[in-house]
Amino acid sequence: MKILIADDHPIVRRGLRQVLESDPSMVVIGEATNGDEALELARTLEWDLAVFDFSMPGRSGLDLLDSVKREFPTRPVLVMSMHSEELHGERVLKAGAAGYISKESAPQELASAVRKVARGGRYVSATLAEALALELSNDSRKALHERLSDREYRVMWLLATGRQINEIAREMLLSPSTVSTYRARILRKLRLGNNAELVRYAIRHRLVEDTDQLQPASGQVAAM
Repeated sequence: MKILIADDHPIVRRGLRQVLESDPSMVVIGEATNGDEALELARTLEWDLAVFDFSMPGRSGLDLLDSVKREFPTRPVLVMSMHSEELHGERVLKAGAAGYISKESAPQELASAVRKVARGGRYVSATLAEALALELSNDSRKALHERLSDREYRVMWLLATGRQINEIAREMLLSPSTVSTYRARILRKLRLGNNAELVRYAIRHRLVEDTDQLQPASGQVAAM
């Protein structure tokens, strides 16, 4: 099984490679350090499955997933994140990912998750499965943030975790004016007046955790 991995932290990538290649049926054939590089490698290498970090510089998360699935609709993509399943798991699966795994559980679960999605299945943790089941049984109206586009959702989340306009622009490789336009559109769609209200909205809907405000530099996989 030829696997493509993408994460902007070299220690995490090394840990991913070690975990995956401990299974003789798996080989990592390419490593990307950001979302744009991941898409370029996906276009140039022959791969069977991809493991992408949710938060990387440039094209990342749902934006990267959408691009890869449009060009390679039959190849499974497993999304990994330092954030718990409750924050992004449901949206990632709806966007076409074959699974969502937290970096905290990756050392124990990554290889089995890869094997499952390689067989055509989906990897869903018990916590995320419960959240999905609850949504299916809930007939109430969708929350306003569900109406955001994938890129708007990412900008919203970055704002809610304390990033400034210029920081978001650098991370997403956009101009500050473009980010400001996204911010205005997001506030309008969420019926909010300012960033403080956006933060409260995100906390109320469990879109951010308290630890998000710390903006940690790497995930738990680094300890693998």
